[in-house]
Amino acid sequence: MKNETNSTVSQQDYPVDLNKLLTLTVEKGSSDLHLTAGAPPIARTYGKLTPFDFPKLSPRDVENLVFPILEPQQRQEFTEKWELDFSYSIQGFSRFRGNMMRQRGSLAVALRVVPYQIPAIDSLNLPSCIEELCNLPRGLILVTGPTGSGKSTTLAAMINYINENRSLNIVTVEQPIEFLHHHKKSIVKQREVGSDTHSFGDALRHVLRHDPDVILIGEMRDLESISIALTAAETGHLVLSTLHTQTAPLAIHRIIDVFQEHMQNQVRQQLADSLQGIISQQLLPRADDQGMALATEVLLATSAVRNMIRDGKEYQLYTCIQTGHMQGMRTMDQSLAELYRAGKITRESALLRCVSKTELERLLGKV
Repeated sequence: MKNETNSTVSQQDYPVDLNKLLTLTVEKGSSDLHLTAGAPPIARTYGKLTPFDFPKLSPRDVENLVFPILEPQQRQEFTEKWELDFSYSIQGFSRFRGNMMRQRGSLAVALRVVPYQIPAIDSLNLPSCIEELCNLPRGLILVTGPTGSGKSTTLAAMINYINENRSLNIVTVEQPIEFLHHHKKSIVKQREVGSDTHSFGDALRHVLRHDPDVILIGEMRDLESISIALTAAETGHLVLSTLHTQTAPLAIHRIIDVFQEHMQNQVRQQLADSLQGIISQQLLPRADDQGMALATEVLLATSAVRNMIRDGKEYQLYTCIQTGHMQGMRTMDQSLAELYRAGKITRESALLRCVSKTELERLLGKV
């Protein structure tokens, strides 16, 4: 596999190499490693940035640490575009998702830990409706939230559940591939933009020719990818993807707003017919400082929800979620209140991450 090593990467001046830094990051239980000139290597541990006890990095140090793990075409792409997404493995230990960019004329790198072991759905404290969504024959399922909220992990757990329980043909389009799926009951074909296909658009335009039952789109990032996802979901495929929105209703608005005004009524119809559910999530530091707690908002496509989308009444969706507990729905503020009542997060964290302080304080007032 590309960008994989069995031994340490050589470099000249810095006291440790990249593999050592990544190993320390994983051993600390950290989620990310940051390398930037003028600061020592820094890990994000349970949401907080903590520097390693190593010297500050020079621009040359960062290049010497990272460039040896890149393939020639990746170096060329970074030289031309000044941006690069990539994956990297320390064999038998862990995988990492990386991003490189330029800042103030030098290189900055962020690497996120991606475990080899794909977590089970029931180990992530996800809502019970997730398995029901995974068993659906068709439709669109979205996982939304800010960067670092665990969207990729949730999608990987869902694909793994389908892989273990259903005999289907699963095709993924990712940039880069993070979790590696092995064939179980299903066949899983994973395509990485940049090495297996030239672009999301190219891959998605051809994906239906591979006879897929399930399509995973790493991110619905533009009009073309959203259009193809809606069409695939509408024509009998189960489509899973992500959006960077903080609430489920905002995801509906984001999808519709991508299209020109004269197309939006048609898109509303498509979305109302194909949507199955939206899981919006975020990670918060646990009250005991022993990890992160997952808060989730759930929007399920009931008849009322489909009618609101079709009629352009997204502003009513939040009320529908608030009152949809019996159907399995819940708002982000309701989830935060549940976590606080269970002693998993602090009141301050809940108030900092809520959608409506007034609503959350009302819910917390019952405690």
